[in-house]
This record gives sequence, C-alpha cells and structure tokens, in this order.
Amino acid sequence: MLVDLHNHTPLCKHANGTPEEYVKRAIEAGTKYFGFSDHAPMKFDEEYRMDFSQIELYEKMIDEVKEQFHSKIEILLGYEVDFLNSLVDSRVMERKADYFIGSVHFLDDWGFDNPEFIGGYQDKNIDSIWQDYFKAIESMAKSGLFDIVGHIDLLKIFKFLPKTDIKILSKNALKAIKKADMTIEINTSGFRKPICEQYPSKAILEVARELDIPITFGSDAHEVEHIGYKSEEAKALANECGYDRCAVFLKRDRSLIKF
Repeated sequence: MLVDLHNHTPLCKHANGTPEEYVKRAIEAGTKYFGFSDHAPMKFDEEYRMDFSQIELYEKMIDEVKEQFHSKIEILLGYEVDFLNSLVDSRVMERKADYFIGSVHFLDDWGFDNPEFIGGYQDKNIDSIWQDYFKAIESMAKSGLFDIVGHIDLLKIFKFLPKTDIKILSKNALKAIKKADMTIEINTSGFRKPICEQYPSKAILEVARELDIPITFGSDAHEVEHIGYKSEEAKALANECGYDRCAVFLKRDRSLIKF
C-alpha cells in the first residue's frame, strides 16, 4: 500500500503496538506515505479514544517516529474524529494536523459497529437505519470540517444490508462529499470484519468515480499485522473502478499521486 493514512496508536485504548513498530511494518510493506489518525478525544464514549490531556503526547509520539524514519518514509499526522454534531470539539479541530478523517460510528448514542450493541439492529427497519446513517454522512460532509470520509459504508460491518439499492441510499451523501471537495478512503479493515470486504463497496466506489471524488487508502490498523493487509485487493478495486491516483495530505493541502 503506497499510501496508508488511517492507523491508530495505543492511546485510543483498543489498539496494540508502538508507533515505531507500525512504521517499521509499513516500510516493509512498501509504504511511502504513512499516516497516524488516532481516535480524537471527545466527551463521549471516552473508553475508546485518547484523553484531551494526551493530545500533546500523541503528537510528540508521531513527531518522534517522523524524525527517526525521515529518510525511509513520509510520516503524516491526522486525527479520526467522530461526527456527532455539537460534540465535535474545537480543541481537536484547531490542531496543526495534516488531515482530519470524519467518521460516523454512532447513530444518536447507538454504537452500531460495536459487537456489544449488535442487538440494536433488532426490531428496526434496516432501510431506515441506512437512510439515517447516510444522512449523518451527508451532514458530516456539509460541516466542512474534514478532509477524508472514514469507512463510508461502515454500517454494513455485521452484514445487515439494505433492500434498497445502495447507490440510491448513498446518492445525496456522495453529492455532499463532492461539493465539500472531500476524499473517500478505501479502508481495508472490513476484510477483518464479518462483512469480509473493504469499505466502500464497489457500487459506492463506482458512483464516487463518476462524481470524480478522489480516493486514498487506509489499513485502519489497530495491530501491527493489520498494516498493508489486503492492500493489493484495494488497489485492484480502485483500478477496476477507474482510479490510478490517490490523495496524500500535508498541512491539509491535498495532492494526488499515481499508485
């Protein structure tokens, strides 16, 4: 994976391995641009993210590996921020990051991608859940806060798939992403989940290509061995959908490189 911008650290409380170990594995995998984008602090679901008091530590950790490996790989600093309307904290968004990933992990207070709360799918209309999810993605795009859309169809994680065509359900969200000039990641963590495929689906990626929405890549690594997993499949899918360039960021300035 030439570009890999979505990866975590132990500060999020549910990842293992040091930044140094992650970078060494990325170098072995042939990565040229490797980004850390750990779960940003917020006053919600605090057991799965860093604390506000750890922001400086996080950035120091990334700066240290950036300096240590500067001759071998480009290290980038990002944050993965949960979009929960008023809970998006300015203390995070004011950081001097290379990029911000906006992700939706919650519908109201329901953590739909957490196995602990899988019961929330019961007795609900699955298409209504998907409609609510993509409305949240659309609102996230319209906020103008973020550079990258994280795992755009994460809701499929447990194979609760809609009956309505996903292209119809995602249409308005994708248009908002295009208008906001955001980038969509091809996130390979879905291969490690029950859905057993990347985010997004081929169908969504085809629409993104039609809209000329840029892409990037992310392992979404929470363990060292996650880095670069199924990267060839992600690249092949991107090529199949008509992409041959992907986005990298420096101080929130996007450029496209051939992969």
